[in-house]
Amino acid sequence: MPITLLICILLLIALAAWMYISFHKKHNLGEDAPEKKVNVIVLEKQSINIPNAAIGDDDQEYWIYVQKLPLGPKREFKVGIHYFSALNTGDKGVLTYKGHRFMHFALKRD
Repeated sequence: MPITLLICILLLIALAAWMYISFHKKHNLGEDAPEKKVNVIVLEKQSINIPNAAIGDDDQEYWIYVQKLPLGPKREFKVGIHYFSALNTGDKGVLTYKGHRFMHFALKRD
């Protein structure tokens, strides 16, 4: 086998690995993801107790479940206590997020 063919195959394998890793980081882990704004409806909210929480740390996590309007995929975001308290099931608004990280929710009033 000529050495140039072997080098080309190795370069193609390295390129494929680099593309897979960058795609995984951006789309699955949310690193370097662009900030997006979408119209959503709050489907549900949930607080989860954290077992063995350290003293002084929060003993609960707060999550909201939203669906893109008019019909879209359902997503979940971990939010702070202030957003959790302010939002109710059925609220509609503009959700700002970056990858999997919640940024802001602007409530739309009817």
